[in-house]
Amino acid sequence: MGNSARNQVDSTVSTYPSSQGNGTVLSVHPATLRWTTADIAVGAALGVACGLVFWGFNFAYQAISPVLGALLPGVASVLHAFWYFSGPLALLIIRKPGAAVYVNLVGAVAEMVFGNNFAFSFVFISAALQGVFAEIPFALARYRKYNLPMSIASGVCVALEYGFYLLFFRYQGVALMSPRGITHLVSEVVGGVVFAGIMSWFLYLAIARTGALDRFASGRAVRGLAD
Repeated sequence: MGNSARNQVDSTVSTYPSSQGNGTVLSVHPATLRWTTADIAVGAALGVACGLVFWGFNFAYQAISPVLGALLPGVASVLHAFWYFSGPLALLIIRKPGAAVYVNLVGAVAEMVFGNNFAFSFVFISAALQGVFAEIPFALARYRKYNLPMSIASGVCVALEYGFYLLFFRYQGVALMSPRGITHLVSEVVGGVVFAGIMSWFLYLAIARTGALDRFASGRAVRGLAD
């Protein structure tokens, strides 16, 4: 994140570069957690963009998963994070309670509009649950910490939720402690770490460095801008 000095993100938020170079730690006044019109607009745009990714990935998954499944049943679950990376990414960018749920639901609606083979109820419920679990690490930190470890923790939480959700409601014929069940859960967590956690973090950094987020604390923290 660089060695820039302390930056005032706004009148109530102070930003410090991480000493490990992997993120920022914010001290946030409760007033900054209120949603603004800009937050809603950016969240909607991010949700539609993620919905387009979900829709496109549906086709890629249909082609790739049978190949991975033939190599090792259950390992295709490592790719599922491409359907829920939006939660951690939304929180890293918007930094408000409910950001993951909001962006996920907008993305789910957009995905259904583009076209989807899954039932709307399944997509909508999955999106809502994934958003809730993505929020857990940030909520425990009182929405004050935004760094790579937090992004990874968020991805892992969603991976565990989605992994068990699939076992209980979609893969009822697969026993939890069976080789396929264990492979599925391990692969889900690996995907959550790599794609929902690490990939989302670097995607956020790439977006912020373009200057597109300069109006937000998340963008200023990366670019070392002071108000």
